Amino acid sequence: MESVLLYVLGILIVLVGLALSIGLHEVGHLLPAKKFGVRVSQYMIGFGPTVLSFRRGETQYGIKALPLGGYISMAGMFPPRRPGGRSRTATTSIFDTLVQDARQLSADTLVDVDESRAFYRLPVPKRIIIMLGGPVMNLLLGVLLYAIVLCGFGIPQLSTTIGRVNECVIPASSSSQECAPGDAASPALAAGIEPGDRIVSIDGQAIEEWTQATEIIRESPGEELTFVVERGGSDVTLRAVPLLSERYATTATGEIAEDADGNPITEEVGFLGIGPATVNVQQPVTAVLPAVGDNVVRVVQIVITLPQRLVDIAIAAFGPEERDPNGPIGVVGIGRIAGEVTSLSAAPVADRAATLVQLLASLNIALFVFNLIPLLPLDGGHVAGALWEAIRRKFAALRGKPDPGPVDTARFIPVTLVVSIILAGMTLLLAYADIVKPISIL
Repeated sequence: MESVLLYVLGILIVLVGLALSIGLHEVGHLLPAKKFGVRVSQYMIGFGPTVLSFRRGETQYGIKALPLGGYISMAGMFPPRRPGGRSRTATTSIFDTLVQDARQLSADTLVDVDESRAFYRLPVPKRIIIMLGGPVMNLLLGVLLYAIVLCGFGIPQLSTTIGRVNECVIPASSSSQECAPGDAASPALAAGIEPGDRIVSIDGQAIEEWTQATEIIRESPGEELTFVVERGGSDVTLRAVPLLSERYATTATGEIAEDADGNPITEEVGFLGIGPATVNVQQPVTAVLPAVGDNVVRVVQIVITLPQRLVDIAIAAFGPEERDPNGPIGVVGIGRIAGEVTSLSAAPVADRAATLVQLLASLNIALFVFNLIPLLPLDGGHVAGALWEAIRRKFAALRGKPDPGPVDTARFIPVTLVVSIILAGMTLLLAYADIVKPISIL
């Protein structure tokens, strides 16, 4: 029962974190819009029926029944079709943008309001600032959450403390990975090395990193090595002879090396039978931005290859193939992972909390990158429209032509419809795949 409650708690934490991230995304639009004088009639978290709302000034603030999205409603988002026509209104919400026809509906939010407060009348730089405010808010949240993880909790690193001692010696290619009666004890066990011992030196060479110890052991089969370990606050001297054993070869990043056919490569090296304990090491502030940058690059790579990845997900979801653990994941999958993390009672509470914070950090980075895609109804589509308007006006001025006026982004409503259908299909596909072929951390 406790594990079930923890599982549900993890899901709730991520859902609340997602709602807050989306809410702050819309705050990123709201603040500059009000600063620049645009009339904002609504700020809403979620979709569906309104369950709670209040009005402050000219803006209604509220929470809707499904708090998995949000929007602000700005007056005059679309320009009039021709001089003298009525301006249009729309919202930053995908769904509200689609249901409003920029050619036919009147700009209700500009009734009894100065037309100069319309979004489309703002200078291009101000419109770009408003539309980038949401993604930038997610980026700042991502940076903050990464700082909490790296500088507060720290990241797991291999220590010079022994975390495990093998009972026997088993070749890497052996079909059985369990000790059988009669198997010889591992050199570490025979030498009296115990979990919790911290390696101080090997044959007089000070050991500061686990890789130093590994390198010495692998290069010394059949040679007696003198270990000085710290145990219970005192130094203990032990002697062990690494055996020549078949082990998997590793790459520079620590992964198992493979040949051209994808088979693991083995090699004969010295083997002692010890493994390292991991410790959380707090990182300097300078490590935060590079970590965020790496995350941004990973998300960009996913976005660039998204069509093929979605095909792969569909094949895995409706067939026997395994799903790529590094591929896209939906809200359902994120909730499942959060539930698994919180229900890992064997893991320290701090480690579980750090994993949840990092999950939310990655989610905000994904929201940042995804919203920059230059397609309506995403924020990047509005930015692209504003930039195109600036380019048109610049070229018109250089050629001595009249000002062509604002770009009529309402013309791109059909594109918006197609993009929204694709996004809805992607959401449904990911939800289905997260249910039938979930990505698990266990």
